[in-house]
Amino acid sequence: MNAVAKRILNVKEAAESRRSIRKYKPDPIPREQLEEILSLALKAPSANNLQPWRIAVVQDPTLKERLREAANNQAQVSAAPTVLVIYSDMKDTLDHVEETFHPGFPPEEVATRAERIRNMWAPRSDQERETWGVGQAYILLGYLTLLLKAYGYDSNPIGGFNPAKVKEALDLPAHVAIAALLPAGIAAEEGYYHHRHPLNRVVQWR
Repeated sequence: MNAVAKRILNVKEAAESRRSIRKYKPDPIPREQLEEILSLALKAPSANNLQPWRIAVVQDPTLKERLREAANNQAQVSAAPTVLVIYSDMKDTLDHVEETFHPGFPPEEVATRAERIRNMWAPRSDQERETWGVGQAYILLGYLTLLLKAYGYDSNPIGGFNPAKVKEALDLPAHVAIAALLPAGIAAEEGYYHHRHPLNRVVQWR
């Protein structure tokens, strides 16, 4: 584990200490740690357990420069050692929907459930499917930001980008929808302290 993460933070600590960071040290995130973080993030929930999210892990400097251009030249995209591109691929999800069912299900139940889900989505356009999928992918994004912080890394979710250019840079299918770019690494700045609405501004008790 890197020097920043002397121990893994708990959820409360990660939520309280996370900042949006735009300047990063060049130190890479070790592959073993990144795989562990991603594996844990993939335990995020999704409707019907469809898990339509996909992640491109971008570490190649040339590709990061292309993503930076696609993201309105935001410097953190090329400065961070790793950029996670989170996107939705409902076509792939529906083509392999059987993989989303619990292995304890009997074959006949898997077949029935798969047919029902495919029929439910059949009338929808690619855009409608991927818009829904992106909503699910945002759940994964939240998990990733907290897990990265827990392991001693910072990040900065980016929503301002040209989707077509991102897909072109990563050679992704035209039908997918990009949810976010997530530069990640060791912070080279403190970032701004949280300034959020108080509970009574956004929560209603009924």
